[in-house]
Amino acid sequence: MTTHEYSVESPDKRLKVLASLCGTGTCPTVYSADATSVIVQGYAVTGDEGSLDVPDGEHLVRIPTEVLLAAADAIRKQA
Repeated sequence: MTTHEYSVESPDKRLKVLASLCGTGTCPTVYSADATSVIVQGYAVTGDEGSLDVPDGEHLVRIPTEVLLAAADAIRKQA
């Protein structure tokens, strides 16, 4: 698995990058929003995959599994 130790600057200084595939902020990224939640930047899910019944205000995004696992590792290290 690739390590994700990039120095990505969050456009919102309140967010901390937990994991990303690149150092530019233009690819799937998981941010720490606060002590109990994260914000996920990913590719919008459309077509047949997007046909799930998602409540108003929620969106489906796709991110590589390795980014999710790297974010989980970063969260565990913070605990």
